[in-house]
Amino acid sequence: MDKILLKGMKFYGYHGVLPAENQLGQNFYIDLEMAVDFREAAKTDNIEKSVSYAEVYEIVKEIVETKIFKLIEALGEEIAKELLTKTSIKKIKVRVRKPEAPIPGNFEYAGIEIERVKEEYVK
Repeated sequence: MDKILLKGMKFYGYHGVLPAENQLGQNFYIDLEMAVDFREAAKTDNIEKSVSYAEVYEIVKEIVETKIFKLIEALGEEIAKELLTKTSIKKIKVRVRKPEAPIPGNFEYAGIEIERVKEEYVK
């Protein structure tokens, strides 16, 4: 299966268990690895036979910036579900990174990674 990658998308959202996180917000970074059969797109040079990066970006932006989740696990799940049901993506890996998580100590980020397939959402 072919893959489309979108790495390091940065959005400001209000996700977290603590009330302050829901009020103040923070940066979230999203990485996507999307399995798509784009042989036909490559042969025809036609975007209609592939997945629009711009459309994917807008879907993720809408979710991260307008919805509120306590858990980044739920945020990742929503991103996977929306992309698998609204596009021709067959399988997706979603990574959510939260560099400003309220954890005492030095760390690069807290994060999650999930993998989902279209069949889990589209019957």
